Amino acid sequence: MDSITQIVLGAAVGEAVCGKRAGNKALLWGAIAGTIPDLDVLASPFQDLVEELTFHRSITHSILFAIVVPPLLAYLLKAIYKRDATTLMDWFWLFFLGFTTHALLDCFTTWGTKIFYPFSDYAVSFHNIFVIDPLYTFPFILCLMPVFFYNKEDRRRRLWTYAGIGISSAYMMITLVEKFAVNKVFEKNYKDQHISVIRYSTKPTPFNTLLWNATAEVDSGYYIGYYSLLDTNTIVKFKYFHKDHQLLHSYLHDEKLQTLIGITEGYYTVEKQNGSYIINDLRFGQLDGWGEGKEAFTFAYKITPDNNTLKFSQAPNNLKKAKSLMGKLWKRIWGEKSQAG
Repeated sequence: MDSITQIVLGAAVGEAVCGKRAGNKALLWGAIAGTIPDLDVLASPFQDLVEELTFHRSITHSILFAIVVPPLLAYLLKAIYKRDATTLMDWFWLFFLGFTTHALLDCFTTWGTKIFYPFSDYAVSFHNIFVIDPLYTFPFILCLMPVFFYNKEDRRRRLWTYAGIGISSAYMMITLVEKFAVNKVFEKNYKDQHISVIRYSTKPTPFNTLLWNATAEVDSGYYIGYYSLLDTNTIVKFKYFHKDHQLLHSYLHDEKLQTLIGITEGYYTVEKQNGSYIINDLRFGQLDGWGEGKEAFTFAYKITPDNNTLKFSQAPNNLKKAKSLMGKLWKRIWGEKSQAG
């Protein structure tokens, strides 16, 4: 999830763990705990594209990190706040739960989180919430704001904190129910439209959980379609994309290429472009996939052969154009009549 959401969740965890003894310091250090796992991005200037993509959400988001690092930070804070009522275990649980909830929250998004790293490179991803979701974050913020103004022993601090945690958690559960419902809709459409699906993946579109995207793999390509829970009927129009994976067959011995393909979870297409190759990561769709579908894919990577090696870079994406499409996205979320089949 985005940094603001992780800060809010971390602050709530800090208050729940030791707010009664630490007061607003618990909110502050909880917010810091919620931020620390994402400091892995500081390594980006020293990494190439593939290293950056694989390193983010790995070691600092792992269970191992949540076990090993908190004791060190707990000893540090206990030394700083010697005269406080807080205990060593208070600070340990603040950081342990701050790190753990950060990683678990990221698991619900599309990017994937390597919580078992370094023992496994598997990225856990439930694909049920976009990385920025106002309906998850804003109510949480509103519940947490009053906490700052009460005395640390005032029970209303805990009530507001638990309300924020409860509302955000309930919303997360609702998104899982929504995902189950839209999966049934897409599965029915695959059957009715005689699409022989090998596997498929669904995920919500930006900033909401009403409009969902599905990417279905077949032998030669992928079918991508969109469905809103507010659509007037359940007929989904799919757009087909040819795999063209064979374009990269002569380069599959390259370890970094294999890693990049793994990052896409196998949902990718290949295009040849001026002596280079473009790998389109289908997990995030096109900038206007829910509309006319004429724009480029949100995330794509350029592969350029150079003698016996491959050079990797991120293909440019027109995010300014994406901003101009927000109005149309909002309209589509609420159910567009053109989807009526």
